[in-house]
Amino acid sequence: MVATQTVKDTLMAAIDAQQAELVAQLKTLVAFKTVSPPARNTTPLQTQLAQQLTELGFQVKQQAFQTTDQLVSATLPGNNDQQGHSLLLNGHVDVATVTDADRWQTDPFELVQQGDRLVGRGSSDMKGAMACYLYLFKLLKQLEIPLAGDLKFQSVVGEEAGEAGTKTLLEQGERADFAIVGDTSNLKFQGQGGVITGWITLRSPHTYHDGNRVNMLRAGGGLKAASMVEKMPVVITALQKLEHYWAVTKQYPGFPAGTDTINPAYIEGGIHPAFVANECRLWITVHYYPNETATQITKEIETQVIAATQADPWLKECPPIFSWGGDSMLVDKGEVFPPLTIDETSAAIQQLRQAHEAELGQQPETEMSTSVTDGGWFEAYDIPAVTYGPGEMLMAHSDNESVSLNQLIAYTKIIANFVLDWCQIVD
Repeated sequence: MVATQTVKDTLMAAIDAQQAELVAQLKTLVAFKTVSPPARNTTPLQTQLAQQLTELGFQVKQQAFQTTDQLVSATLPGNNDQQGHSLLLNGHVDVATVTDADRWQTDPFELVQQGDRLVGRGSSDMKGAMACYLYLFKLLKQLEIPLAGDLKFQSVVGEEAGEAGTKTLLEQGERADFAIVGDTSNLKFQGQGGVITGWITLRSPHTYHDGNRVNMLRAGGGLKAASMVEKMPVVITALQKLEHYWAVTKQYPGFPAGTDTINPAYIEGGIHPAFVANECRLWITVHYYPNETATQITKEIETQVIAATQADPWLKECPPIFSWGGDSMLVDKGEVFPPLTIDETSAAIQQLRQAHEAELGQQPETEMSTSVTDGGWFEAYDIPAVTYGPGEMLMAHSDNESVSLNQLIAYTKIIANFVLDWCQIVD
């Protein structure tokens, strides 16, 4: 069953007629400085959103997250769950930090309209989609459109720092028949590979004053020791060789060849200049395909690195130490994002595709993103999902970040159309 055309027409007309309220909603969201890092700054916004959702008839749950942040989840109960499906719309309110304020032509936290572009931090990633959802909820109440299935909403934090607020809510049992993560995809259906970060540590069994360095280097010096900073290239070279091997031997439909990558992102080591570096730590980011697991991929890396260090006369007696994943890039310096695949044959994807085509006159593109979103957590908890939102990746995290107003209006109409058909209007 699909929604009656009269109700759809009325809702679409309202979306066009009241679009100034959409801009005002985005302006409000952008004004909150929810940058991450430093994070721990979302409670004022989340509290306001919880109040707004309550006024719109949602059953709202607020909870503390990472001590001083908050998660908000809400449900607009349907009137007949046997007739309609449940839908969960998910988004994050944390935004990328502003490290290049001198390059901004406007205040990053004051939304400015420049023709079709709305400029402000988070407008593309991803407060634009959040504004669309909230705008739609307001119109559903205003027009008194009842739904059969539950309409659910998650306003999470932590996505920018790998803190998985979404995972926390799903661990607690939140479920739906289908989920849309409205993160930046330029109105394309996106799946993704997985990501895991890891630390590889080289640690010497002894610590030496730098005055002993001469005996570590000269012929006949007799001191069998090495600087771990100088030995880390052994690990980096091994990772590069494995990455090149993966590029040649692995591929997955929808990804550019070589998307399995190992990025040596950060390195630290030593004590201070009066010591030979007794320890060196390398922080890496690993992207892997949906048909692989984090356990499998990290095992391959460990095998490669151990073999390389065993071939080194100094390192073979002090094997590398591995630490994988984590719950926060800020707290324990680690993160995990599971992969997300898209079932093109599912009823939800087909219906969302029809809603997209009805508004834009063409089929949406489907692709596998080389970046990651919280979308993978839904697959990890057996909830069919897709990443599908407004905004361009080129704009995300950039100076003078912006989003197209026309695209926000189109996205709101597409989601509105899908909600009416998927959740069903009550007869």
